[in-house]
Amino acid sequence: MSGGSTATEQPATLRGEGGRPVDAVMAAIRAASFTKRSIKEPAKSQGLRLAISMLDLTTLEGKDSPEKVRALCRKAQRPCPIALPAGVEPVPPVAAVCVYSTLVSVAREALAGSGIKVASVATAFPSGQAPLATRLEEVRRAVEDGADEIDMVISRGLLLSGRDAAVREEIAETRAACGPAHLKIILETGELETLDLVRRASDLAIEAACTVPGLAAPADGEVFIKTSTGKVSPASTMPVALVMMEAIRDARRGGGPRIGLKPAGGIRTAKQALHYLVMLRETLGMEWFTPALFRIGASSLLDDLIRQVLKAASGGRYVAAWDVSTG
Repeated sequence: MSGGSTATEQPATLRGEGGRPVDAVMAAIRAASFTKRSIKEPAKSQGLRLAISMLDLTTLEGKDSPEKVRALCRKAQRPCPIALPAGVEPVPPVAAVCVYSTLVSVAREALAGSGIKVASVATAFPSGQAPLATRLEEVRRAVEDGADEIDMVISRGLLLSGRDAAVREEIAETRAACGPAHLKIILETGELETLDLVRRASDLAIEAACTVPGLAAPADGEVFIKTSTGKVSPASTMPVALVMMEAIRDARRGGGPRIGLKPAGGIRTAKQALHYLVMLRETLGMEWFTPALFRIGASSLLDDLIRQVLKAASGGRYVAAWDVSTG
């Protein structure tokens, strides 16, 4: 997406010195400004393919079955079911398939040799309301079954009651239980109510994951912070994601590793996905333009991204919805 948008001068941060509260009005104004950037071809086509390569294609329903997961894995490897014209850049596979821990082995087998990661929600997703020992055992089993990435949920009740030390301990023990798997820490921002709490939770999660006793600091991209489970409304919003990006930026400026970000839930259109990429570029920079540091959690977004790719490839003609979805 180089050259496709025009950056404007932005304030350095939404927080004042000394950790003053987040300026919610400025956060909303800045977030809205990213939706007004003009993105022209070929930057738009590049952005659509980049967004596809950053997707965590997700199925997290009570009716999930092995065959449903296998179908999703086929779609993950071949997102575009229609042949593109000669000379048109191919559509990349997605970054990961995210499933419940009981279906990790199914996804691992279906994705063998593809390079696509297997992600598993764990720690009593989506509520987090289970004993810590139970949650940690779920993490270990998912990793043993082949999960490359663990999406954990924090205990929002502990955070909202001011028990930061307990939340920090949960995150540290979960990262230790992950072993070689990467960790995504879900804040469930729709339950945090204010941007101040979103920033506090972001800072706490980053610090806890990076300072686990007995473990080395994570390498770039080994830890993500994630907005939502997708089960609570509102899920991801641009002001929330902006505040989380600034927490990541400030941690990096303080000498820490590059922490990844995963907005999840509520991003349903290609246009919205491009808005997030513009915000990512202007807040964290081009270094974060990689699936190793930015993901989008979605179940329906992929179809619209593919429709937009096919529209550009066919000179502006939309394809029917049933011609796109293969999962």
